[in-house]
Amino acid sequence: MNPIASNLARLRAEIAAAAQSVRRNPADITLIAVSKTHPIASIETALAAGQHVFGENTIQEALPKIAHFAHRGPPSEISPEWHFIGHLQSNKAKSIPSNFSWLHSLDSLKLAQRLHRFAQEQHTSVNALIEVNITRDPRKHGVAPPDVAPLLERLLAQDLASIRLRGLMTIGPYPAAEPKIRRTYAALRDLREECQRRFDLPAFGHLSMGMSGDYIEAVKEGATLLRIGTAIFGERDYRGTN
Repeated sequence: MNPIASNLARLRAEIAAAAQSVRRNPADITLIAVSKTHPIASIETALAAGQHVFGENTIQEALPKIAHFAHRGPPSEISPEWHFIGHLQSNKAKSIPSNFSWLHSLDSLKLAQRLHRFAQEQHTSVNALIEVNITRDPRKHGVAPPDVAPLLERLLAQDLASIRLRGLMTIGPYPAAEPKIRRTYAALRDLREECQRRFDLPAFGHLSMGMSGDYIEAVKEGATLLRIGTAIFGERDYRGTN
């Protein structure tokens, strides 16, 4: 078994065990293989090992990769489903609806309005997660926790039918001990539940949290989307992405 396939098999087993330890169904958790800085050949290897959901951080790097697989049609066993997980500048919003099924970094009404307009023009829709700076780290992007509900209220007041609001995303503290990581992710879960109740949003149930160093803690605190790169592909390859 090649290293990528071996890593995926190990991760799936560990994620399933972590989920079962807190009485969660492993099927409710989606593993996103973060392929940034890794070549198309590595994505092909992961696809062959049964991994179908991939995450990219920049439009510039992602578009050639997406184009490579475009002839294979909609997401399937041979064609990836793409998630944009990095910070998105408004001037790059046009590339999202036609290329990505999910955006994990919605952080403003302005961005949502632009995405909606482009999605309508392209006759499609986008699943969107509000990015939350749960640790209030000035080095990170995202909405501060007290500002999430007001932003959600403004989004819901607009006619943005092409933007499907699906939940919250965050980057956890690193490095940090397990108790701090779990408290942080529990806080995001509580915030999501509060938003669901306040705005009556049954589809707003996703939590994108947990990466290579803390996915076990994230699963135990309710993550539904795990963004894992290094633990699948190894250290990032900065020499090229083709």
